[in-house]
Amino acid sequence: MKVVITPSKASGCVCAPPSKSMAHRALICGALAGNSTIHNLAWSQDVLATLGCLQSLGCSVEQHGDCVKLGSFTPASVNENAVLECNESGSTLRFMLPLCLLCDRPVLLRGSRRLLERPLGVYESICSRQGIIFERREDAILVCGRLRPGHYSVPGNVSSQFITGLLFTLPLLDGDSTLEITGTLESASYIELTLSVMRHYGIKIDKQNDCYLIPGRQTYTSADYTVEGDCSNAAFLEAFNYIGGDVQVDGLAENTQQGDRVYKDIFASLAAGRREFDLSDCPDLAPVLFSVAAVLGCARFTGTARLRIKESDRGAAMAAELAKFGITVRVEDNLVDVLPSTLRRPVEDLWGHNDHRIVMALSLLCSITGGTIDGAQAVAKSYPDFFDILKVLQIGVVSDNEYEFL
Repeated sequence: MKVVITPSKASGCVCAPPSKSMAHRALICGALAGNSTIHNLAWSQDVLATLGCLQSLGCSVEQHGDCVKLGSFTPASVNENAVLECNESGSTLRFMLPLCLLCDRPVLLRGSRRLLERPLGVYESICSRQGIIFERREDAILVCGRLRPGHYSVPGNVSSQFITGLLFTLPLLDGDSTLEITGTLESASYIELTLSVMRHYGIKIDKQNDCYLIPGRQTYTSADYTVEGDCSNAAFLEAFNYIGGDVQVDGLAENTQQGDRVYKDIFASLAAGRREFDLSDCPDLAPVLFSVAAVLGCARFTGTARLRIKESDRGAAMAAELAKFGITVRVEDNLVDVLPSTLRRPVEDLWGHNDHRIVMALSLLCSITGGTIDGAQAVAKSYPDFFDILKVLQIGVVSDNEYEFL
């Protein structure tokens, strides 16, 4: 789908969409507990993938508006040769895979080519050590076996999604476990989000230094949960305030634990002339920060190594698309420099790289210069009504297929 955005000044008041990160966690914990209702959900592709996988594992689901009532699933309820459709959701795949190792039955986790290219070595190594089947196929991962309690070790500089997947699963084993984080833990705030939702559902985990102490034989307790507003996507809306707009974003929790809440401080620091930022704990903010930096002059971003293994290679993708605006970006192993340049209207179509955050970041700049974004339907991954919200904010948006991304 192509979207044409005309030069426009964003103005108005909107509500932040529900947090995708919190939704994944609440749905999984609610299903493990059973008889739980999750409120304030947005039906993005990633959230629907997690919900579909829970159903494939035997959990009953009743949708009512923006709420869902969940039954439960247990190892005994998982069908032989169950198939889980993860689509393009890294959270879904990495959260669900260890849960599939509770039933000692074959489970197939399918996903897009890009998803299956993203690292899974942490789980592959665990399965190898425990004699669990972990078989890579062209479009899927086949697993079969049962995790054993014990000591687990995960590098802190890989995706925190591996740690979350293990935290969900280890309390259900028939013995105690420890989960040691080696090296520097990046994206630590996402682990805190996981633990906060698990506590809501009655799971107890202690931490000593770099090691999580996880009692086994625990039971998730039924509870309702309301998903809070999403800082990651709210950042794209509030960014308009730093490129000439006047936007108020409501619906964010004042005391949120979301690591991406730092976008407010980073935007303000950029506007005040600060030029270097570490994105180790908030890599999902990178595309929007690159766009704002392009408007405000320049900036250096460190802690960017993991951008290569997101939905796209986000450093390279943003460099390629910002070049069409006349912006020079230098990408190194763990560094991205947005250099001083003059923003101009692109003379060719922009490309979304099948990445929701790339599309949204490019939309900001198009509101200044005008431009056409091909592959704009990628926003459905996390924010399906993004372009409708832009229209509410008086941004000129025309699509070649208004409903293709819904």
